[in-house]
Amino acid sequence: MEGKYRRVREALENSRYTVAFCGTGMMKESGMPSMRAPEIAYEVEQKYGYSPEEIFSSAFYATRTETFFEYYRTEMLCKALEPSRAFYALAELEKRGKVQCFITNNVYNLPKRAGCQNVISLHGSVEENKCPRCGRRYSLDYVRSSKRIPLCESCMTTVRPQVMLFGEMVDNQLMTRAVEETEKAEVLLVMGTTLNSGLCEGYVDYFKGKTLILINSVEHYLDRAADIVIYNEVKTALPRIVWPE
Repeated sequence: MEGKYRRVREALENSRYTVAFCGTGMMKESGMPSMRAPEIAYEVEQKYGYSPEEIFSSAFYATRTETFFEYYRTEMLCKALEPSRAFYALAELEKRGKVQCFITNNVYNLPKRAGCQNVISLHGSVEENKCPRCGRRYSLDYVRSSKRIPLCESCMTTVRPQVMLFGEMVDNQLMTRAVEETEKAEVLLVMGTTLNSGLCEGYVDYFKGKTLILINSVEHYLDRAADIVIYNEVKTALPRIVWPE
């Protein structure tokens, strides 16, 4: 196993441009379970009468706004998530000039909160909230502490969390940026996800560089497409790569 860690260090050291994909597995390691996990979905359906995918959708937001925000505040904003050591390791790699860009579908802003700078958040961020009518911006705390439906203080319009809901498409500009960054990469570092996940699908195909590295705790048949595979939690493996003992 140590041989693989050494190979990853060498690949990062010799790369002129590295792009890191941060999957939902990294969010789980920071304490937030997936809304698609069977046990979570069951609890939500028992409590609200709808599945998480039904509630966290653009149609539900538009037609059952109060229930949407009850779910959003209680189930998604209830935990004060902290970035795992993996995110701090990524920030250190960026500081050393070994990773140039981070692409994530994590809406909790964990890479930036750990110190990563060049982050493409494909699904938006819970920390960004905006009035769709007048454009006034609101903090996460404003939405979290709101009663029933958070309203704009200027025009009384429902404040819209700037996160992608089920049924919506990723912003075209963000998609273009993600493709361009992937095309530039000599090394692609994929963590906490599989190569056919919603995060990677449609982007990894644009990678024509030297080395594809995959770090994930779960095995998948597509892993064979990677040049180096480490089966471990990212929060364990990546700090070991960045700060070897």
